[in-house]
Amino acid sequence: MAFRILFCFLIAMPLSWAQDYKKDFNTDFNKDFETLRIQEARSAFKRMAYQTNTNTGNYDISYHKLDLDVDPEQAFISGTVSTHFKAKSDMNSMVMELTDNMTVTAVTYLYDNSPLSFSHSNDEVVVQLPQTINSGVLDSIAISYSGNPVSSGFDSFEQSYHNGHPIIWTLSEPYGAKGWWPCKQDLIDKIDSVDIYLTTPKFNALNEENIAVANGMELSQVTNGNFKTTHFRHQHLIPAYLIAIAVTNYEVYTDVVPNNGNPFDVVNYVYPEDLAYAQASTPVTVDIMDLFIDLFEPYPFEDEKYGHAQFGWGGGMEHTTVSFMGNFSRNLIAHELAHQWFGNKITCGSWKDIWLNEGFATYLSGLVYEHLDGEATFNSWKNSVTNIVTSAPNGSVYLSDQDTTSVSRIFSSRLSYYKGAMVLHMLRKTLGDNTFYNSINTFLSHPDFAFGYAKSAPFIDVIETASNTNLTEFFNDWLYGEGYPSYTINSYMQNSTTLAVEVSQQQSDPSVSFFEGPITLALYDDQAQEALVTLDLQSNNQMFNVPVPFQVSQVVFDPFNDVVSNGDQVFHDDALPIEKAFLASAIKTYPNPTSAQLQISLPAAIDLKGIALYTLQGKLIQHFSVSDQIDLGSVPRGVYALVLTTNHGVFYKSVLKN
Repeated sequence: MAFRILFCFLIAMPLSWAQDYKKDFNTDFNKDFETLRIQEARSAFKRMAYQTNTNTGNYDISYHKLDLDVDPEQAFISGTVSTHFKAKSDMNSMVMELTDNMTVTAVTYLYDNSPLSFSHSNDEVVVQLPQTINSGVLDSIAISYSGNPVSSGFDSFEQSYHNGHPIIWTLSEPYGAKGWWPCKQDLIDKIDSVDIYLTTPKFNALNEENIAVANGMELSQVTNGNFKTTHFRHQHLIPAYLIAIAVTNYEVYTDVVPNNGNPFDVVNYVYPEDLAYAQASTPVTVDIMDLFIDLFEPYPFEDEKYGHAQFGWGGGMEHTTVSFMGNFSRNLIAHELAHQWFGNKITCGSWKDIWLNEGFATYLSGLVYEHLDGEATFNSWKNSVTNIVTSAPNGSVYLSDQDTTSVSRIFSSRLSYYKGAMVLHMLRKTLGDNTFYNSINTFLSHPDFAFGYAKSAPFIDVIETASNTNLTEFFNDWLYGEGYPSYTINSYMQNSTTLAVEVSQQQSDPSVSFFEGPITLALYDDQAQEALVTLDLQSNNQMFNVPVPFQVSQVVFDPFNDVVSNGDQVFHDDALPIEKAFLASAIKTYPNPTSAQLQISLPAAIDLKGIALYTLQGKLIQHFSVSDQIDLGSVPRGVYALVLTTNHGVFYKSVLKN
C-alpha cells in the first residue's frame, strides 16, 4: 500500500474518506486476469519452442479460401484450402504446413485445374509447381485433405461436449493452425483476406440445429439436403493463428452498437443452457465498444462484425472479429475487445515489446472502471495495480534478451500487464488527456503499423512526434528502467497565502537516478475545503512555493493514485521556520536503499540527540545509539521512517531496507 499520511502522533488527520480508494478491485477481475495470463503464457511456451519454418519464406500469402466439412459429433475434418500467393523469389516449389496425421488427397494448380505432384512429411506439404514462378508473380494452388486433427486441448482443433451437446472449436495460437488446415504460420506474413465455407450436418443427433461461426461477416447459409453451408468472409490482414471456427447448437442473438449513427451488431453465439446468463451479461459490450471508439478510433473491423462465441476453455481468445469466450464477465469482455485494437490490428513486434499488447489491454480494462463505474472505483483499481507493481523493488516493463527466454517473465502480471498499464496511465497524466488520446490514435492509424507490427522504440517516436514532447526521460525511467520512487513531502505555511513544499525522492532500484514528472497534492483546511495542486518535479529535494486560498491543515500526496510509488510520507506543519526546512534538506542518509549500514550526514548546526526507526504505521522498531552510522542488517525488508531528534527539533527521513 502506498501510505499517503503517516504517524498519527505527528499529525492527527481523519482517514475515513480514503477508504473507498483502498479496497481491492473485484475478485472476478483477478480471477479472469490470472486465467488469461496463464493461457497466454502457455501459448507463449509453445510459440518459443516452435522454430519458424524457413521453407515457407519464399512467398507471401494474399488470400485463402477454406472450404471445410466438419461435424461437431466427430473429431474429423475434410476439405480444400485454396491459397493465392506472391513469389518473393523465383520458385519451382512451395511448402505449406500441415501435420503428418492429416492425409492430403490432391494438390491442384488453380490456373488450369491440373494436378500437381507433392510430398507430405515432417508436417510439410511440398508442392512441385508446373513451372518456375518468377519473383513478384501472383499464383495459386489448392490442397484437398482430411483427417482427425491432433487435439491437445490447446493450440488445435477440439471436439467435446457441453451439457451433453457436441461441439467443435479451434484455438490455434500461436502455431496450432497447421493441426487442422494447410497454412503458413509465419506471424509476419499476414493474410490479406479469407473466405471460410463451413459445411455441417444441419442437425445433430439430438435434432438440434448446428450453428457455425468463423471470422468476418456471415454472407450466406445454404441448405442442401441434410447439410448446410455457412459462408464467412474476412477482408482485413490476419495471421493464420487468429483464424478460428466453432460449431454447436448455438443460440444466436445480437447487441447493437450505435457507432455514432453507423450501427453494427455484436453477434453472440452462446450455449442454450447459458442463454439467460449471457443475455444478462453481454449488453455491456455495447457500452465498452462505445467507450473504446470514443477514446481511440473506430472499431477496426466495423464493416464486418464483432462477436462472442462460447467455447470450452476457461479464459478467452481474441480471434479477429469474434472472441472465443469461456465466460461473459465484464473484465473478460473488455480485455478481449481491447485486443482487437492492441494485438489484432497492431501486434507487438517482439517478445521485448509484449507490453504493447498486454499493457494496453490491461489499461483499457481499467478505463472501463473509470468510465462505467466512476472515479472512486478507478482510483481503487489504480491503487491495487500499484500495490502489485511495487511488491518487488526491481524489474522493467521492457524485456532484456535474457528475459525473453523465460515465459514467466514475458507474461509477468506485475511487469508486462500491470506496470505496462500504469506506464500508459502516467504517460496520459504527463501529456494530458487530449494529447494522450490523440497520440495513441496517431499510432493506431500510422501506415507503418496499422494492421501490422510495432516495437517500443518506433512507438515512442510516434508518440513524441504526435505530442510534440520529448519523452526520453519518461520512457528511460518507466519503460526501460526498473523499480519505483518513494516520496517524502515536507510542507508548512510560509505565510497566510503561500504553502512551502519540499519534495524528496528515493528510488527502489539504482537503474533510475530520479523519476521526473508531475505529482498531485490535495490540500485541505480545517473545514475540509479542498484545493488540488500539480507540481512538475524535475530534481530531488525540489522546493515549491504554492499559492493557496486558505490556511492548509492537511496535505495528501497523490490522492487519485496516479503515480506508481510506495512508502510515501507526508509531514505538514501549520508553520515551520524556513531555517528548519533548509536544515531538513541538508540532512542526508546513504546508501539508501541499504542492505545493512546506513550513514547519517548532518550539517554542522545540528547536534544529534537520538535515533529511532519506525514502521510507516508508527510502530517503533528500534532505538539506536547516537552515531553517524547505524546497522539495519537485522531489520526486515521494507520502507521505514528514520526519526532524528536534534537541537533543532525532530526530523524525519524515509529509509528503504532491501
